[in-house]
Amino acid sequence: MKRVGIVLSLIIGIFLLTGCGMKPTAADAVKDLLNQYRNLSSNVLTDLEKVIEQEDFNENQEKVYKDALKKQYSDLKYEIVNETYNGDNAIVEAKIIVYDFYKVQNDASEYLANNQDKFLDEFGEFDNNLFLDYKLDQMKKTTDTVEYTINFDVAKNEDGNWEVLTLNQFDLEKIHGIYNYDE
Repeated sequence: MKRVGIVLSLIIGIFLLTGCGMKPTAADAVKDLLNQYRNLSSNVLTDLEKVIEQEDFNENQEKVYKDALKKQYSDLKYEIVNETYNGDNAIVEAKIIVYDFYKVQNDASEYLANNQDKFLDEFGEFDNNLFLDYKLDQMKKTTDTVEYTINFDVAKNEDGNWEVLTLNQFDLEKIHGIYNYDE
C-alpha cells in the first residue's frame, strides 16, 4: 500500500510539473499562429492561395511564387519578447526572422534599370514576364534574412481562450518579408 501511495504521489507531481491545468497565455496564441505558418497549416495554405490570386502571374510563375512563400513560412523563426495584459486584451511583442524579399524586389528593380536589354522579347519590346521570372528566381534563391518586430493584438474570445486578432497589412508584409523598412 505504501508503494501505491508513493507511485500515486509521483504521478500527481509529474502532472503538476508538466503544467497540467495551466491555462494558455496570450503568447501561446501568438506561438500557435506563427507555428501554423511554419507548419503550413491548411488555413495558411488557403490564405496563400488568396495572396497568389491577387498577382498577375502565369501558371509557372504562380508555382515559383507559391514555393518561395512556402519556404518563407516554413523557415520563419520567432521569439516572444514581451507580453502586456490589460484585462481580456493583450499585446504580445515578437521578433521574427524571414527571408528579405523586400531587398530582392529592390535589387531586381535596380537590375532592371541597369539591364533593360535582358528583358526584351523577340520584337525588342520590354517583356514583363521575363522580368517577373527573373525576380521570382531571385526570391527562390535568396538566403538574406531580415528581422522585424510585430506587436500582436490578442484578446480572449467568448470561450475564454486567447486568440490573435486580425493582422494589419504591415504585419502581413513583415511575415511575407516584403515590408518596406526604408520608410
